[in-house]
Amino acid sequence: MTDFQALQQREYPWMTDSDVIYLDHASTGAYPKATADAVTAYVSLRHMPHTLRPEHFFATLQRSRELVAQLIGASAAEIALTTNTSHGVNLAAFSIPLTTGDEILTVDREFPANALPWIKRAERTGATLVRLPCVNDVPDEAALLNAIATRPNVKVVAVSWVSFCSGARIDLDAVGTACRERGIWFVVDAIQGLGAVPLDVSKTPIDILASGAQKWLQSPWGSAFTYVRKERIAQLEPPTVGWMSTRGSDDLFNMLTYDPVWFEDARKFEIITLPFPDFSGMNASLALFQELGVANIAEHLASLGDRLVDFCDAHPEVRLVTPRDRPHRAGVFAIQPPELDATSARLKANRIFHSVRERCIRLSPHWYTTPAQWERVLSLVLG
Repeated sequence: MTDFQALQQREYPWMTDSDVIYLDHASTGAYPKATADAVTAYVSLRHMPHTLRPEHFFATLQRSRELVAQLIGASAAEIALTTNTSHGVNLAAFSIPLTTGDEILTVDREFPANALPWIKRAERTGATLVRLPCVNDVPDEAALLNAIATRPNVKVVAVSWVSFCSGARIDLDAVGTACRERGIWFVVDAIQGLGAVPLDVSKTPIDILASGAQKWLQSPWGSAFTYVRKERIAQLEPPTVGWMSTRGSDDLFNMLTYDPVWFEDARKFEIITLPFPDFSGMNASLALFQELGVANIAEHLASLGDRLVDFCDAHPEVRLVTPRDRPHRAGVFAIQPPELDATSARLKANRIFHSVRERCIRLSPHWYTTPAQWERVLSLVLG
């Protein structure tokens, strides 16, 4: 088992003597020290640009593609580097072929970044966006699978892997398999799951996956990526053109050929120039996650979730919005105590950093959240 305590002391020395309990990774992840050092070093080079070397540029980005690919079980050729999740969702929304009568299937209570691009795409093509109602504020997975099986005009299914407000986790294997059987495009916003739960796209059928790295992957703002399944890359026409997205554009000694033929890999979807310091930092964070082991993190978060389930069972006046079963939750936990505003204020007064979303208190711990800290949080929920 990974020694989380030793890694915490190495990467977050300020936590050792701090009374802060940081439970807001669903908003912003805390940099590890290695990441902060990498970003600082790169920015220092940027201050003296004559010290920059070729390896600081495109080699840094290629390393990012490789590390992301290792994280999700893809190949580096299937990874496009972007600056946020929205870039990848828009890529999917505006490049997947759609026409009048086609249906885009999603669930209600989606994060706006995974709803608005599809709303606009439907408006412009005559396609129909179908939002399936939630049950008790949680996506109805059975209804989603039934709609995939029975609605003949569905061309795209677009969902968040983990809900930003309820913490409910979609069974990507079940939904992806249903889509693959019918030739439906399956698009996933994975930002609230990657880093908290393992994912292997070589086994889980996903066509396009978009994720920022600034939350659970504890990386800089401006670092993000999109996975496009190899077989789908050639089927998509990028909605925007980057100056390094076409064949031969990486030859900086022969830049004026203007060859309009795309790269054959996912680089065709990239818009350069990317923020190199941010990706240098992301590389340091992803290297740490290899050391931690995402499966180890997932087990730790699942055990914290189990304790929260027990707490809510013992205190039925606290409604647990997040599903109780492990397979349908990740690291985002949503509760509704009887006096939400007072509870949130009490947590803040005790330096417990959290969020309030859709009239729920959202607690999002991570690998270094100790059981003792978690118990302290639960002891303050009811005063």
